[in-house]
Amino acid sequence: MTDPQQNPPASPRFWALIPCAGTGSRSGADGPKQYQPLAGKAMVMHTLAAFASVARLTNTALVLAPDDDFFASRSATYLIANCGGCTRASSVLNGLLFLLQHGATSTDWVLVHDAARCLVTPGQINALIDACAADPVGGLLAHKLPDTLKREVGGRVADTLDRSDKWLAQTPQMFRVGMLLDALKQAGDTVTDESSAMEAAGFQPLLVQGSAQNFKVTYPEDFALAEAVLTARLKGE
Repeated sequence: MTDPQQNPPASPRFWALIPCAGTGSRSGADGPKQYQPLAGKAMVMHTLAAFASVARLTNTALVLAPDDDFFASRSATYLIANCGGCTRASSVLNGLLFLLQHGATSTDWVLVHDAARCLVTPGQINALIDACAADPVGGLLAHKLPDTLKREVGGRVADTLDRSDKWLAQTPQMFRVGMLLDALKQAGDTVTDESSAMEAAGFQPLLVQGSAQNFKVTYPEDFALAEAVLTARLKGE
């Protein structure tokens, strides 16, 4: 078999990587939140459907916990990697190594996305690719902070912060496979997103306008909101 690292493709390809090994401890759900039903199917299936509609993606890999058999009985058109770690950073790092073992090269792009951001749209994914494909660093979807931002001390407002340059980081976050792998190795398990690892390595990722609807289902009340948005979309509202 030809080693893809020795004979890389003429132009970089695009891969999606979805860490899906979390337990969802803050969600109040009975079991991992990514498998909770929303609008008729498991949350993560809505996420996968959005990526499946992006024709430019070479493939999508799901990073699962080693004992996760949720997809064992499902016909999958994506890659399954049972190499999830105890933190998001370790799951992504293991997932990048998995991609390299399954045809990706270090110069390919990878779009890392939260399984629980089930409201992302193909249009948003394509917008990120369009904005970052020619960028030397890569970037992330993000949303300008719409609310007044307060700093707290002891349960009381200490002061009001300038929000004009503040953004809420979202996913996907898109970087070169090799650059992100090196950055995560250097940053360790403490970083909570890929941009943080790249920033720690001295890079300045590009901010690409996302959407308020591309939120991460985290707390119990988020499920009802996500259900409402998904239901409205299915009805074409």
